[in-house]
Amino acid sequence: MEFDANLDAQKEGANIPVSVGLSTNPAPGNAKAVSDDFIPREPKTLKEAGLHQNDLFPLILKFLFLHGNNSGGRIANQLKISFTLLRPVMESLRSDLLVGHKHSSGIADFEYELSPKGVEQARIHLSRSTYCGSAPVGIKDYVQAVLRQSIKNLKPSFTDVAEALGDLIVTDLEVSQLGQAINAGKSMFLFGAPGNGKTCIANRAILALGQHIWIPRAITVGGEVIRMFDPSVHEPVPLQDKPSITNELQIDERWIRIKRPTIVIGGELEMKHLEATLNPITGIIEAPIHVKSNCGCLVIDDFGRQQISTSELLNRWIVPMESGHDFLNLPSGRQISLPFEQLLIFSTNLEPTELCDEAFLRRIPYKVEVFDPTEAQFRTLFARELERMGFEVQNNVLDHLIEYHYKRVGRPYRFCHVLDLLHQCRDFCEFHRRPLQFSKDIVELAVLNYFSGMAGQLHV
Repeated sequence: MEFDANLDAQKEGANIPVSVGLSTNPAPGNAKAVSDDFIPREPKTLKEAGLHQNDLFPLILKFLFLHGNNSGGRIANQLKISFTLLRPVMESLRSDLLVGHKHSSGIADFEYELSPKGVEQARIHLSRSTYCGSAPVGIKDYVQAVLRQSIKNLKPSFTDVAEALGDLIVTDLEVSQLGQAINAGKSMFLFGAPGNGKTCIANRAILALGQHIWIPRAITVGGEVIRMFDPSVHEPVPLQDKPSITNELQIDERWIRIKRPTIVIGGELEMKHLEATLNPITGIIEAPIHVKSNCGCLVIDDFGRQQISTSELLNRWIVPMESGHDFLNLPSGRQISLPFEQLLIFSTNLEPTELCDEAFLRRIPYKVEVFDPTEAQFRTLFARELERMGFEVQNNVLDHLIEYHYKRVGRPYRFCHVLDLLHQCRDFCEFHRRPLQFSKDIVELAVLNYFSGMAGQLHV
């Protein structure tokens, strides 16, 4: 594979688009040939699970208080631990007169109810935190899991990266630059004019790596529970449809299998998102975004336009980016160290030198400029989208658009213009109950709507 690494030549149109839908057999050892290397196995003892009975007492009492009398089997299912591990814990609670047997519930199981003393203790625990989900995982087990599933352990090939970007029109040079950063697990800047797909590229970067990871639903640190699984950013991936598969593989159900996460955060980013935060209503501690993105990708979109200054953000992460771990301050005042193991991408329309100093730029070894498309690439994307959307195309309309609304007014091509203009054409046709047509009169109106108030003159 050869490519022209001369940036001036690239800007002048030496770009060679990568074929869309590239499909080859993965080479031995590349990212897509890696199966789930880490699988959390069901612990045989509480010690093996990294738990003490005191970690389970509050969860059980709160669950019984909120959900009423329940069998040991249902309690074990709620805590995601085996009934074998739960049974001695329930007996300990019963010895302390916090719960009692209401009646038998199956073989070697009972229906449990809270005693008056248990109700009092449950209320005390609920006043601190309403969390009564799965039993947490110890911090040491979490750290080991992150290191074993780190993106730095995966070495994607050029083909892997090209396939991940397969529905985009990119150059071999861009694939190579991105691939080097992904292969090294290093942070990168994506910069260039708006509308050329920086966010799309960043969103697809993680697809070049192994597809799945395991994360704990929650971890515990000295009795404090931190929620790790967030359904708003994590997508669960069950092993199989068969309900028995988890038991057959003896999976520790306190863990959940998810797609390697890609978390995108833009102008809404605040300093609180970078710290463990306590929800004042539920009392649950939420992990920060960079912890939730461990073993995945974290995209700081539109970098430079956040609610915190770039210097605040960069100063907060400059040490973690270099050391590979971050120190978090918990609401109790305790400080813990957690891995900082994700593909960190800063996407911006501004020049990196305008945003940060040389010391920080040195710690971001890859700066990938995303250029405007060439005319050939622009035409290729237009042809593809016209066919995909089902437009009836009149002769020479695209030639007219490019000549009068790009070349003559000196307007730069942008990848985003293609879909934006076609959506304008579609909206016109739908409103006027006309067939879906890409005609001169419709395109002229789309141009008028879209480019009014923007740089460049119009020809109408």
